[in-house]
Amino acid sequence: MPRILQITDPHVLPIGELAYGVVDTGAALQAAVEAVNDALPRIGPVDLAVVTGDLTDHGTPAEYDRFLEIMAGLRVDYAAIPGNHDDREAMRAAFPTAAWMPPEGEIRWRIDLDGMTVVGLDTHVPGAPHGALSPEALNWLEHTMDDLRNRPLIVALHHPPIVTGIVQMDRQRLRDPGGLEAVLARHPGPCRIIAGHVHRFVMDTLGSTPVMIAPGTSHAVTLDLGTARAGTFDMELGGILIHEASGTGIRSHLLPIGPFAGPFPFSGKA
Repeated sequence: MPRILQITDPHVLPIGELAYGVVDTGAALQAAVEAVNDALPRIGPVDLAVVTGDLTDHGTPAEYDRFLEIMAGLRVDYAAIPGNHDDREAMRAAFPTAAWMPPEGEIRWRIDLDGMTVVGLDTHVPGAPHGALSPEALNWLEHTMDDLRNRPLIVALHHPPIVTGIVQMDRQRLRDPGGLEAVLARHPGPCRIIAGHVHRFVMDTLGSTPVMIAPGTSHAVTLDLGTARAGTFDMELGGILIHEASGTGIRSHLLPIGPFAGPFPFSGKA
């Protein structure tokens, strides 16, 4: 049964720097790596981890160096796509030997697992917080899907193509998602879109395709479903999503990033 992990929005900074003067994002990513490694005997085997953007906070080489240093401890191979806080060329330079990294242009890739295909799309718009998919990306995706038939497909992108109800984040979502909806509607097999950017768990659909936004590894965008307010964040527990082909579709689980107690037997006996 093919199984992947989704890690998103680590926003790594150089050692000693805190995001917004509050968040030690590097320590949070380190905790996420340790949570995955500790859970592997229970949730494994895992074929791949996908980092759905905002690997770094400012897209600098020093930040990518720290990201790579922390992720070197992860006992799962991983691939990544850029978010709005990333820099395409600095990210490309950080992964010079990665088989999934294209030598130029947008950072998009296809990875075939035993029984499932994962596609990463680049929604980065330089200098802007919102996302977009170029006509070239949609054309590439359509041709990439040509030989999939009924094979389960996961499409990873940073910016969600759905409205979350969190006003400050919806202003920054994927623009014009209709093209993506139309392309994915042609896939006859199970399909799921996975995204980041919102730093919290949200589910909806794009047409007939389920969309799941993963929580970040550290801070969470405040769950405020009222009228527009200034953007704020809370120090909720981070989380990682697990996605697996289930035989009839694609099934997902949430792995919180601790600490939390357990496991305890339901019988009350050791």
